[in-house]
Amino acid sequence: MRQPFFHPDAFGPPTPRIDEVDLRTLHRRSRYEVRTEDGWNLAVTRYQPIRQLFPQPIFGEPMLLVHGFSQNRHAWTCGEFVKHMLFYGADIHILELRGHGLSSVERQRERAREEGTALPADLDYGWDVDSYFLHDVPAAVRAVKRVTRREKIFYCGHSLGGMLGYGYAGMSDDLAGLVTVGAPCDPGKGFLPVRLLSFLGPPFEQLVDAALAAAWGQAALAFALRRSLRRAAAGLPMLGERLALLLGEQGEAPARRRFRYYPTDAALHLLERALTSPAAWEAWARVARHYAFIANPGRFTPREIRSILREGAEREPRGVVAQMARWFRRGELVCYRTRYDFKAHYDRITIPMAIIFGDLDPLAGIRSTRAIFAAARSEYLLWRPVKGNSHLELTMGRDIRQICFDVKNLVEYARKA
Repeated sequence: MRQPFFHPDAFGPPTPRIDEVDLRTLHRRSRYEVRTEDGWNLAVTRYQPIRQLFPQPIFGEPMLLVHGFSQNRHAWTCGEFVKHMLFYGADIHILELRGHGLSSVERQRERAREEGTALPADLDYGWDVDSYFLHDVPAAVRAVKRVTRREKIFYCGHSLGGMLGYGYAGMSDDLAGLVTVGAPCDPGKGFLPVRLLSFLGPPFEQLVDAALAAAWGQAALAFALRRSLRRAAAGLPMLGERLALLLGEQGEAPARRRFRYYPTDAALHLLERALTSPAAWEAWARVARHYAFIANPGRFTPREIRSILREGAEREPRGVVAQMARWFRRGELVCYRTRYDFKAHYDRITIPMAIIFGDLDPLAGIRSTRAIFAAARSEYLLWRPVKGNSHLELTMGRDIRQICFDVKNLVEYARKA
């Protein structure tokens, strides 16, 4: 019996390897701003897919990407996460939370001058995690739905972005699926050093406050003393002239400095410069073979890590750090303004969900992600460790191909359901 003959091109050209495809041919990039209810203008960078000749199983499906603590859009773009998802056809929208990246404090001042509007009340680093949860994420979800004209979108969050996703998915019905990458649902569980570190937060902040107050008090006292001496010598011409030379110019009264944010950006920039040395990189790699905290240099390239440390590092307000430390101390995920408990609503999550984490990650490991896997009622529920990975490299490292394949599978399942 003759076998049917199929020409190799009968069903279209073969799918190329992703390494053979130029990222620029996969998308059209644009940017738009989202206005929150409390007056912030947040930047969203869109990578709109271009139809290719090869199959793209999730073409046009909108996906909101939300970065983690002290990061910005570069958490997703310094590696090949975006490229892989565009290869599959996803419509990518990257949110930058308030004060991060293109949603900077400076940008809010520019918009206020351009439009003649008031500045946000918490502009001077006065926000906390509740601000991200109550204002930034809902505004971004609404905007992506409006721009793409979809009733439901997919949400993918890394670290803190994933933790916000847990809370949002438990209280809303406008997500088609949820992906979290390196996001603990039980903060502090399984790694004692992080919990112990969280207890140092309050005394450390009190110490800094006291040091700044003391420095300001000393400067203010010296300023007042110099001013009094000038006034006392004003009626004595010869003495007054000599004192003026000794005391220098009057100048302005010293401004009181306050501890408003943690300079995590400066610390990460210093680390980036330290890693320029091959010897430093090799030393880090040797230590990571025994203990990979935050990142495992064996799973990414020096270019990738230096890029994210240089371009993707942001300072975080004191309120954000304090709230996260409180979460880790108490093992809770709570919006303190509304008393909404994320963990109490895990069983309300029914949408397809993927929980992806590194098996070496001290922040989001097996013990700190197990609870949501057990509680969620999703029919499609993936809980998967990525071997040899810690925390930072999950959005850019050498295993990004498998991670994005898992994300694609979730979207494809939800699309067909």
